[in-house]
Amino acid sequence: MSKPLIGLTANFKEASGEQSAFSYLSAGYYDAISGAGGIPVIIPPLEDADDLHELLDRLEGLVLVGGADLDPRRDGWMLHPANRLLDPRRETFDRRVAKEAFIRRMPVFGIGAGMQLLNVTLGGNLFLHLAEDKPTALPHMDSLDPAHRHTLELVPGSLIERVYGDGELRVNSMHHMAIDEIAPGFDVTARCPDGVIETIESNTDDWFAIGTQFHPEASSASALDLRIFEEFIAGVHSAAERVSLPV
Repeated sequence: MSKPLIGLTANFKEASGEQSAFSYLSAGYYDAISGAGGIPVIIPPLEDADDLHELLDRLEGLVLVGGADLDPRRDGWMLHPANRLLDPRRETFDRRVAKEAFIRRMPVFGIGAGMQLLNVTLGGNLFLHLAEDKPTALPHMDSLDPAHRHTLELVPGSLIERVYGDGELRVNSMHHMAIDEIAPGFDVTARCPDGVIETIESNTDDWFAIGTQFHPEASSASALDLRIFEEFIAGVHSAAERVSLPV
């Protein structure tokens, strides 16, 4: 079985002073895809729609990576003072990619802001600042401890339960926004004990899509966390097999 080409979105920083604009991506993302049996292809925020379509024609899956905050004004909400926004060029591109992935039914793994993007793309919405929107929630970010963790409660029979199995599970946590109302077509498959949504999975038979609020690619992740990428690559292979079956 050949290794699938997996596209990974990238961060973008506009030019400033003598510094040219550039794209960048944490090595954890592409190392995890490589380790799980895929070939990572880093995608800069292309501005030509035809180029994007041609690129997606050659890919078999997508990872929507994490980063700063989505701009709530794009979804009809007011900006919160705590929001630290993605570069507009990256966000515009990532939103286009997410919509196209849904239209094509291309397998997708959204991580952090990438999971939030999947949710708003398909009609869900977000808490803009957990400390205010859900004041009873546990701390989900500690600026002094990048390895801050909390436990998860898993839904039996879900992909995420298959990855982690029984026993207490702790995952990294580095966010202040989170999913509020989940989009149609997704199920919540793990929550923090305070009720904050931590993983989602597509319930549509012809689309393999998953999302994690935590970061299984980060240096604070565990070896067990990396199994999520293996499940993603397995889902990519299964999707490819369905497409190749005779009608």
